[in-house]
Amino acid sequence: MKAMIYEKYGSPDVLKLSEVAKPTAKDNEVLVQIHAASVNPLDWHNMRGTPFLVRLTTGLRYPKNTILGADIAGRVEAVGRNVKHFKPGDEVFGESGLGGLAEYVCVAEDRIVHKPANMTFEEAAAIPVAALTALQGLRDKGQIQSGQKVLINGASGGVGTCAVQIAKSFGAEVTGVCSSRNVDMVRSIGADHVIDYTQDNFTQNGQHYDLIIDNVANHSISDYRRALSPNGNCVTVGFSPALTFQVMLLGPLISRIGSKKIGIMLANPNRKDLLFIKGLLEAGTVVPVIDRRYPLSEVAEAIRYLEEGHARGKVVIDVI
Repeated sequence: MKAMIYEKYGSPDVLKLSEVAKPTAKDNEVLVQIHAASVNPLDWHNMRGTPFLVRLTTGLRYPKNTILGADIAGRVEAVGRNVKHFKPGDEVFGESGLGGLAEYVCVAEDRIVHKPANMTFEEAAAIPVAALTALQGLRDKGQIQSGQKVLINGASGGVGTCAVQIAKSFGAEVTGVCSSRNVDMVRSIGADHVIDYTQDNFTQNGQHYDLIIDNVANHSISDYRRALSPNGNCVTVGFSPALTFQVMLLGPLISRIGSKKIGIMLANPNRKDLLFIKGLLEAGTVVPVIDRRYPLSEVAEAIRYLEEGHARGKVVIDVI
């Protein structure tokens, strides 16, 4: 099968389209023929091996798993003997962990669900990581409540566009932060208020929020505290070395000594949450926002574009 592989860390130039062995499903796995995938910031962090901390899981000198990609949508080709929920021919989507930038991938049964019939493979592939991160950040880590004032920093990106829509589904009053060119789009997906960060700094305008979902990590921990209401909660899902270190070091202290909370969250792929997200998609409550599509052979260009930090929604890879 064809796959986009990387055998050393570096820029997108290390990626190359190659022929590799087609995987075989283990007892609890499903073999999926991938129709579409999408790329995420984690892909370019893994590709570059930066920050160095990621190499503790990917390999210190060289990547242990040479195929990137977590978001997938496709058709089941075969199932392991212990698989209960799927059969060959089923259309599915989910989070494979790794290996999604290829023609086939083996994925654990609890990481995929049936694709909504009202969605294309490309639309479904744009959803898993972004929606799981948004849902768990808002509901689990953020403890969102109806009527709260919620701010999404980085509202026009993959996680941000999902977070705006999911926060609205919980009954929140949502403020999105984005650049000038994305103001209308963020408003169109449900944001009650939109702040153009080129014109206004939400951490200095005197407004306060019950919950902040930070996808950008472009302010200091004191900035976020200033923007929180007295019992507010800031959940950081974006990454920057400086802020991540601050939050890891000072976040627990701030949460213990005061009423405001600041913490980091990583998404946990699971069947229950994917089914919840599927329901939102089927109801039209969440609609994927896709910026660009690239063929599998142009994954390097796709990741290069994603790294620029200006993608509007998701960058999708067409495999078939």
